Amino acid sequence: MTEILIIEDDKGLNAGIAIGLGNGNYHFTGCSTLAEARSAVRDSRFDLLILDLNLPDGNGYDFLREYRRQSDTPVLILTANDLEVNEVMGFELGANDYVTKPFSLAVLRARIENLLKISAGSRKITGSHTGPGATVFYQDSSLLLDPAHQRFEKDGRALSLSKTEQRLLLTLLENRGNTVPRDRLIETVWDGTEYVDENALSVAVSRLRSKLEDTPSHPVHIRNVYGIGYVWK
Repeated sequence: MTEILIIEDDKGLNAGIAIGLGNGNYHFTGCSTLAEARSAVRDSRFDLLILDLNLPDGNGYDFLREYRRQSDTPVLILTANDLEVNEVMGFELGANDYVTKPFSLAVLRARIENLLKISAGSRKITGSHTGPGATVFYQDSSLLLDPAHQRFEKDGRALSLSKTEQRLLLTLLENRGNTVPRDRLIETVWDGTEYVDENALSVAVSRLRSKLEDTPSHPVHIRNVYGIGYVWK
C-alpha cells in the first residue's frame, strides 16, 4: 500500500483528494496544520507528500526546508500561489512537483504516479532491516553496493571496505533518506559492546566517503545533518 500524506487546511479539499484519488492502492493521511504534519512524519513513513503552502500555523516552505534535512521522499506542492517566484522557490527548497489550484484530479493523479515511479526507480534498493535475511542493494551510474554478497564497486572497480565501514554503510542504506542519529550509528556499528569515542564515527564516515564519493569534501551520498547524524541521499 502506498502511503500519501496530504497537508492541506481546507478539510473538504483534503478529504476530496483522498476520495477522488482513492483506488485501493493508495492510503491517505490528512493533516490540516504543520504541527499535525510534523507529528505524522515523525511517527509514520510516507511514500509521497502533498503540501499546501498557506497553513494556519506557518508556511509550507518552512516545513519543506525542515523535511528535506531528514528525507528525500517526493513532495508535491499543491497551492493557490501561482506566481513564478513561488514555484521557483518551491523547487529550490526541494519540491519535486508544483501544481496550482484549481486543478484537475486526473492531472494530479498522473503527476503523483509519475513521482512515485521516478522515486522507485532512483532508489534501486530492496528489502529492509527487519531481521536476519533482509537484503539491501544499491546501484547508480557509478556505484554498486551489495553488502549481502560482499560486493562493492565504484566505476566498475572493486572496493575494499573494512568490517566497520561495511556495518556503517549497511545501516545508512537500510535507512536511506532518513537521518540516523550519531548515537544510534555508534551503537549499531560497534554493537554497543565496547566504549567508543564519538570521534571514531567521524573517522569511519570520512574513510567511507573517501572510497565512495567522487569529491569526499563535498559528499553526494553520505550527508551530514548538523547536530543530529548522517543520512544516505
